[in-house]
Parts: sequence; C-alpha cells; structure tokens
Amino acid sequence: MKKILTMFIAAGFFFSASSVSAEENSLMNGVKSGILIDENTGMILLEKNANEKLPPASMTKIGTLLMIMEAIDSGKLKWTDEVQASEEAASMGGSQVYLKEGETMTVEEMVKAISVASANDASVAMAEHLAGSEAALVDQINKKAKSLGLTNTTFKNVTGLPAEGHESTANDMAILAKELLRHKKITEFTGIYEDFLRQDAEEPFWLVNTNKLVRSYKGADGLKTGFTKEAMYCLTATAQKNNMRLISVVFGAETSAERNRITAGILDYGFTHYQTKTLYKAGHAIAEVKISKGAPHEVKAVIDQPLSWLNDGKKEANVQKIISVDRDLKAPMKKGTQVGSVILKVDGKEVKELPLLTKHEVKRASWGDLFNRSLLELTDGTK
Repeated sequence: MKKILTMFIAAGFFFSASSVSAEENSLMNGVKSGILIDENTGMILLEKNANEKLPPASMTKIGTLLMIMEAIDSGKLKWTDEVQASEEAASMGGSQVYLKEGETMTVEEMVKAISVASANDASVAMAEHLAGSEAALVDQINKKAKSLGLTNTTFKNVTGLPAEGHESTANDMAILAKELLRHKKITEFTGIYEDFLRQDAEEPFWLVNTNKLVRSYKGADGLKTGFTKEAMYCLTATAQKNNMRLISVVFGAETSAERNRITAGILDYGFTHYQTKTLYKAGHAIAEVKISKGAPHEVKAVIDQPLSWLNDGKKEANVQKIISVDRDLKAPMKKGTQVGSVILKVDGKEVKELPLLTKHEVKRASWGDLFNRSLLELTDGTK
C-alpha cells in the first residue's frame, strides 16, 4: 500500500511531445530508418520508420557491452580480470584486434577493443568468459531486450555479423543505448578516438574509433557504428551539451560519410530546438517519511537523478508531480533504500518516474527511544 500525494507546480514550464513535420523528416533522407531521443526521458524528437526491423550490424555490440557493464557493476566481473581467447574467438572475421588462440587481455582491454575497434574477436572472447559460450550470452541479451519491452529485437550473435533473423529497429536500439548509458563509465571507452593495445609488445596495436563523430562533433562520446553489405552503414550515436544528452540511431546509409552527416544533422536539430528544464536536481529531498521503530523516526527521501524534461518553448504547461510513499516502513534501513517514487507529468503525460531513496541510514530504535517517543505522543494527544 502506498500513500499518494499529488502536487501541481506553477505554470510557466514548457513541454512538447514529438510532432514531426515533413521538413523535419527530411533530415533523415538518405537512411532507411532513424530516431532521435532524449536520454533523460526517452522523449522522441524525430523518427523515420523507427519500428522497421532491419539488420543492426555491429550496433549489436551495444547489447554485448551492456551485459559486460552489468556484470562489472554487480561484482561478477572486474576490470582487471584476464580473459583468454579461444580458438573460436580468434577465428572471427570482420573487424578485429587479431587475438591469437590462448592470448589473454584484461576485461578493460577487451572493452576498449570492442568499443573503439568494434572487435568481433574480443566480443566473442568476452561472451565465452562471461556466460560460458557466445550462445549463452546471446540468450541473456535477448532476455534483457524483452525485459525492456523491445519486442522487435532478436539477436543471433554478439557481433552483428550477418545471420538470418538477426534484427532490431531504430526505436529498440535507442532504448538499448539508453540502458547502456546508465553505466556512466562506458563513455570513457566509446569516446576514445585513438589508443593502443598491447603497449608492451614490440609493435603495439593502434586503435582508431570507427565512430569519427567522437572527434568531429562537439560533445559526442559514443556509441557504436555498424556496417555489413546487408545492413549498409549504421550508427547509434550520443552527444551531450548544455545538461542534455541525446541519442540518435540511423540504419542503412549509403556511405559512412552520409551516415555521419545525417547523424550530425539530427543531433544539431535536437540541441537547437530543445532545452532541458529541471524541477529538482539530484539529491533533492522530495518527501519526509516515517520509519516504524526507526532512529531517527523520520528520514528524508531524495532522488538520485534530476527530475527534468525537455521543452521546445512553444507553449506553456502545468507540471504535476505525484509522490507515492510506501506504508509501514520499518527499521533498520540502509542509506539509499527505496521508500516510494515520484512521477513527473506534463500536460497530463507521464514524462519520468524516479525512486525515492532514504538520505541516511535508519537504525532500529532502542526501547528507551521508543518509550520516550510514545510518552511524547501521549502528551501531545492530551493537549
């Protein structure tokens, strides 16, 4: 059971749902499908055939990297763990860093190889290390995709190499990228333009990012290119400017130059026409909740992300926040325990939902504390 409190914030903020004109759609002329979303809210700013199933080529590796980052964050995997390349991994064609059978690299080096060089051999080596086989990790990625509501995505491998039934959509790839970007460290790799592997070898291996926008487009720091003859040139890109991060996806450009030009154009559109509005910053106390038998008896509930949305300045709107607090909360509680949620609505549309987390640890109150608390409540009740 939850206690719900609804509050309307004063008018003067702005909000716009996606309404794409023919002129805006022309920004995606030259690609089979595409989409532009706000990373914070998932709001769609532009789209073209965004739900058409197409081969994603090496953009598939966004799913592979997501599984790796989740394993690292959960403690299952460490950056310093050594990964050995199997015969299967070493035999992979296409983009690669030419791993030899039996060669070892750290997880950090493998992630760099995947992120910068789009290495198929490193992707398979990581899949085998993490899940036991490539097929097992593919199964995990597909399950993750379904848990995110991505009903149009089915992967057959971890590399994006051509395979019957290996497909996704611009919309699904944007959501998968949004999930990967929750792991903030990933852009430290996807934003690298050039670096080296095997630095202690006689001939270090030079890595150059397949995503040239990380050098040529201000604020770009990822995420993943793709190319096969079937898929043509694809790119899931992200850039951050003025407290706003956008994610764009394009499928099926004729050339890499065209892919980059179109991506830069739709990112420019987003940054030019929209801006972020923030109701509360991360760490803001949204509510105070009572904890049964807790010391303290009340604790502040905070948000760990900004409560914000995009606006295009076209019309005014009332902002509504709906706070839900769990009932019968009991001590002890660790700092950061979820005790409710806050939903942001603009013009009646749900824009974002964030968990409410305890700002401090709440210990179990002593018998003396409980006695004094009961006595105080009894005294207040007799006034």
